[in-house]
Amino acid sequence: MLPPPETLRTKSLRVMCDGSGAVPAALGHPRVYLHIDDSGFVDCGYCDRRFILEGGPADLPEPPEAS
Repeated sequence: MLPPPETLRTKSLRVMCDGSGAVPAALGHPRVYLHIDDSGFVDCGYCDRRFILEGGPADLPEPPEAS
C-alpha cells in the first residue's frame, strides 16, 4: 500500500511546488505555481502534494492515530 501524499499547511493562497522536500530540488519536478481556491486546498499535478490554507474550509483537525 502506498503512503498518502504529503500535506502542507500554508498561510498563502499562492504556493510553489517543485517536488523537493526530503530530496534535492534537482530530483523533483519542474517548478509550478498553484492557487488555492474556495475549496481551501490545491493538489500538485506532478507529485500529488496537497497544500491546505490555514484556517480555510479544508483545514480540519487531524484524526487521532489508531493504536
